Amino acid sequence: MRPVNHQERAQDRLGPTTPLDQPHQISAEPPMLPPPLPPARKRSRLGLWLFTGICAAGLAVLLAVGMLGRARASDARPSKSEPGISYSNDRIARAPWSIHVLKIDRSQKDLTFFSAHARNKVLAVSMIADQARAVPRELGRAIAGVNGDFYVRDSPTYAGDPRGLQIVNGELISAPDTVCVWFDTDGNPHLDEVKSQFKVTWPDGRKTPFGLNQARSSRALVLYTPTLGASTRAGGGRELILEKDGDGPWLPLQAGQSYRARVREIFTNGNTKLAPDVMVLSLGPQMLPSLPEVTPGMVLEISTAMSPDLKGVKAAIAGGPSLFDDGKPFALKTPPPGTGGNYSERSKYERHPRSAIGWSPTHIYLVTVDGRQPGLSVGMKLAELAEYLAGLGCTQGMNFDGGKSAQIWMNGQIMNDPCQGEDTVANSLLVVRKSEGR
Repeated sequence: MRPVNHQERAQDRLGPTTPLDQPHQISAEPPMLPPPLPPARKRSRLGLWLFTGICAAGLAVLLAVGMLGRARASDARPSKSEPGISYSNDRIARAPWSIHVLKIDRSQKDLTFFSAHARNKVLAVSMIADQARAVPRELGRAIAGVNGDFYVRDSPTYAGDPRGLQIVNGELISAPDTVCVWFDTDGNPHLDEVKSQFKVTWPDGRKTPFGLNQARSSRALVLYTPTLGASTRAGGGRELILEKDGDGPWLPLQAGQSYRARVREIFTNGNTKLAPDVMVLSLGPQMLPSLPEVTPGMVLEISTAMSPDLKGVKAAIAGGPSLFDDGKPFALKTPPPGTGGNYSERSKYERHPRSAIGWSPTHIYLVTVDGRQPGLSVGMKLAELAEYLAGLGCTQGMNFDGGKSAQIWMNGQIMNDPCQGEDTVANSLLVVRKSEGR
């Protein structure tokens, strides 16, 4: 559908201007009597129509002026900077595009990255500013950031659950499922498709894969940690309450570790309460016939191995897809033959609000493109976003969640123009200035 042009609407409704009446001239002709006035009801309707038309035209003009004023305000948005990081708003008229860029100097040793989640719980959403304020003080102060991974929206039961991997300050809260970005101990970014090798080993030696802090189907096993929320929210099946066995590692859960867990209790009603010192292994009802009989006191081994190995990683966050292949930007602007019709695939070739991360040898870039606002910015296809990152010098990059979630933040405020206004998200990637001595 063609976007509404409020200026055209205003001109159509106002019509051509009418010249003022000329002054009366003295004439020798006898004056003509004016035509009789229409009945009162007709006069009333005529006045009402005129009044309505004038009001509608005035409203259209005000809307058009408002849209132009908004675009001019965005044009005037100043750049910001502080040591090691700068913000700029790049306006490209031909689309039009309004692109917001955070440029982070990789040599700045007092800057680091923090993968945040809303309210420090898996099943929650919040403003990016709230996630920034929740960064532990001993780590430093969040100064900038961008929205993160796609997450569950349609299911109220698990709303806020990230689609892919997330590691928050070293704690593993969500299992890998797509490509993700993580940072090593030196602060260098990495991007890859991380594969889960999560397995539980039963007392008889059998091994079974499991998911983490997510909706559990009837044919699956899912491990729940206290970071999920108050309870597992899973229905039916069987749930094993696990406590620490021996002197090995325990909570908070970490990537690339092996845990010895003793079965404290077994429940059959689902939705087991989560306590700070326990994990719950939920077994789908259709899995039970293939699993060994479990009794309280049995010891299980829980492995959180992944490929590649992310042991010791403090910050990781998923998204997707990758915007580069072996250093070359994603270039397809139209769907290839045989492309499926689902939204996830189709939207790659459509213009939408976007957020992304990319990096060059010297800088890391967090980018948000406004969209769905014809007078301001129409959004980008993935190929256009990849091309833009390549223009910044990036050779690696990943798409984040977009649409109304596409938001970029610096020093206490959202810097872009989200298509539905500032909104809640499940997680974010934040730039943190380290505390002194770290």
